[in-house]
Amino acid sequence: MAPDSTLETVSTSKAHGGTLGVYRHQSTATGTGMTFSVFLPPQVEAGAKLPVLFYLSGLTCTHANVTDKGEYRRACAEHGIVFVAPDTSPRGEGVADDTEGAYDFGLGAGFYVNATEEPYASHYRMWDYVSEELPALIADNFPIDPARMGITGHSMGGHGALTIGLTFPDKFKSLSAFAPIVAPGQVPWGNKALGGYLGQDRATWRAHDATALVEDGKRPAGDILVDQGAADNFLAEQLRPELFAAACKAAGVDLTLRLQDGYDHSYNFISSFMDDHIRWHAERL
Repeated sequence: MAPDSTLETVSTSKAHGGTLGVYRHQSTATGTGMTFSVFLPPQVEAGAKLPVLFYLSGLTCTHANVTDKGEYRRACAEHGIVFVAPDTSPRGEGVADDTEGAYDFGLGAGFYVNATEEPYASHYRMWDYVSEELPALIADNFPIDPARMGITGHSMGGHGALTIGLTFPDKFKSLSAFAPIVAPGQVPWGNKALGGYLGQDRATWRAHDATALVEDGKRPAGDILVDQGAADNFLAEQLRPELFAAACKAAGVDLTLRLQDGYDHSYNFISSFMDDHIRWHAERL
């Protein structure tokens, strides 16, 4: 099913019997043009409405990182999963960036929140974009079943996947993450991003902190899968999966946390376990 005229088709190509497309549209949430990729598995030709998995990327990434390096297409074709990869922040003329050009704030680092602080509040509305606008756009233009949506992501995107999945369990029925930032309120990346986008009232940060959300009573639609590389340079200071594991254990949330020996934070790690995550979501959707 081709997208309608409100979407610009940037490119399409055949892969594993399906179609990988890159699309661009004007976002009402961010007030900017936004680019995303969609993989349609070969099952779409049978006319079925298929489950869809949204993948949120990490710091410095665009839609293209997982699209090019994620190695998800074969598994999606096998299991009949549509795979959607949005950008990580608004971009374009007039979009504010970090004043010093840092990699962990501003362009490429939207942290999947709706910013309330200037000059970011007008465009940095990735929470609304990912949780509302993009799923509706995909449902209107591609052959997906909106009752069967899952979400996953890596690092900053794992943070986004966990917080959105915990907040909207009726919408996102399956949830996983690769090396997520699970407690941004307790680590440098999160302190910088949440403080810069949301201000210094830490009470407002809890809505965008997966560990705090579980502590405050939020629950996923089902169980959660998290894979973490044991050789990840960011593990001890920025990621802190033990904090999320403790919160889930105390709350009775069914979390499978797998520490993968020898793996780092790169797409070599992500692509190694992508098949497992696709299968995980397929079983639950």
